[in-house]
Amino acid sequence: MTKRVLVVEDEADLALGLRLNLEAEGFEVDVAGDGDVALRRTREARYDLVLLDLRLPKLDGTDVLRAMRAAGDRTAVICLTARAEERDRVLGLDLGADDYVTKPFSVAELMARVRAVLRREAPGHGDAIDLGGVRVLLDDRAAIVAGRRVDLTGTETAILRHLGARLDHVVARDALLRELWGVDDAASTRTLDNHVARIRRKIGAACLETVHGEGYRLVRRV
Repeated sequence: MTKRVLVVEDEADLALGLRLNLEAEGFEVDVAGDGDVALRRTREARYDLVLLDLRLPKLDGTDVLRAMRAAGDRTAVICLTARAEERDRVLGLDLGADDYVTKPFSVAELMARVRAVLRREAPGHGDAIDLGGVRVLLDDRAAIVAGRRVDLTGTETAILRHLGARLDHVVARDALLRELWGVDDAASTRTLDNHVARIRRKIGAACLETVHGEGYRLVRRV
């Protein structure tokens, strides 16, 4: 089935370039030039991925993402940003983005990120991980924590799936990076660390341990 992508970018030349490259890769592409149009499109149609510029006219990209997640829309989102500050990237991830690409970027880099995010969104094998007081529902992209449902992004779910396959064992950080991003670079490492921090806030730090100098370990608590 053809994947649908919404490109949200107010720079017309860049938006056109993104559209042509995505279409050349076999994607069906729509374009929105401002935040208002983007939000309306996400409410009217189903997309597999949104490429979302964070600096937009009418409605800022962070507000678009915040509104999507508040409405229960868990479509995968890659943020496009020219902002160099770490806090801006972290904000996008905290609001529920799956990844980000900093401008200027190469087409090859962007397509690699797109393919990686869509791989994480694909259904996997095994429907749940029981962590003792916390149950991760992999196919539902959610966790039950103290009887309360907590939604997870596709990337968070993919991280938990891979850690859960080696429950109670350390999984090296570079192994996770290669598996989920296909690369091992500084930007992806920071992104992984930010995702792990968000998972710990959602399901409890005791369930997901950082083993310094080695990687991460998902543990079952009695």
